[in-house]
Amino acid sequence: MAKFSFSEIKDAFTYVGSAMYGMNSAVLCKDTGNILYRSDMAGIDEIENQEDLDWDQCVDVPNKNDLDLGRNLVFEFVKERLPDDYGRVRKMFRRSGAYSRYKALLERRGLLQEWYDVENSREERALRKWCAENGIELDG
Repeated sequence: MAKFSFSEIKDAFTYVGSAMYGMNSAVLCKDTGNILYRSDMAGIDEIENQEDLDWDQCVDVPNKNDLDLGRNLVFEFVKERLPDDYGRVRKMFRRSGAYSRYKALLERRGLLQEWYDVENSREERALRKWCAENGIELDG
C-alpha cells in the first residue's frame, strides 16, 4: 500500500474544488501511489485510458461540499463571528458570485484572515478524517 503526503492530498482536493462541482476530479490509487486528474474545462483526462487500474484500490478525491466545507462552513462562521450579518450573508449565497461578496464583507469587518485560518483548519481536519475513513496512509 502506497503512502501519500498530506500536501499531495491537499493539492488534489484544491484541484477538485477549483471549478464548478463535477467539472474537475481526481482519483487516488492506493496501490500505486498515483493521483490521476480529469478536467472537463481544461480537456485533461488521465483517468479514462487506465485499463490496468485496480479500481478497488482507487478513491475519488472529495469536493469541499462533500465534506460539508462549503456554504455550511460559511454560515457556521458567520453565525459565530458576524451574527448581525447572518441574514445578509444568506441572501448573498442565493446568487452567483457569493464568495467574492462574502470575502469583501469579511475584509470590511477585519475578519478575512480569521476566515482563511478557520477554513484551512477545518479542511485539514476533514481531509485527514477522510483519509483515515478511506484507508489512505499518510507519510506524516
